[in-house]
Amino acid sequence: MPGQFCVIAPDVKLGCDVVIHHFVNLYGCQIGDGSKIGSFVEIQKNARIGRNCKISSHSFICEGVTIEDEVFIGHGVTFINDKVPRATNSKGQLQTEDDWKPSPVIVRRGASIGSGATILSGITIGERAVVGAGAVVTKDVPADTTVLGNPAAPR
Repeated sequence: MPGQFCVIAPDVKLGCDVVIHHFVNLYGCQIGDGSKIGSFVEIQKNARIGRNCKISSHSFICEGVTIEDEVFIGHGVTFINDKVPRATNSKGQLQTEDDWKPSPVIVRRGASIGSGATILSGITIGERAVVGAGAVVTKDVPADTTVLGNPAAPR
């Protein structure tokens, strides 16, 4: 049930029993049954959140991110979908959607991402993997692996 002061576009697909807290911005995304979305979260178009996920406050889930079932996203987690970010195109004009293509990010079932982590574009985080708080993930994380640090590495 959406909370007060949420912006939820009509193209959002919400599953059953989804909990959405105040000050959330959702557009063009899909959120599975039983998931909880904390305050001050933005989930952009073409992002998919699975069932029974917890997305903590102040997190940013951009276009092209897929979060499978039973995933925990800590506070202030940021996903990035652009390998070569630029403000302008080759003609010096502000970029539009025609000037770039998102690089997908996948977070597999049961993974956990700690608060303040940054996940770069093109990354896959394996099933039940754990990303430590504040980590910067620059490479794929295998299933059942814990990574920490900047850049994130197994410990």
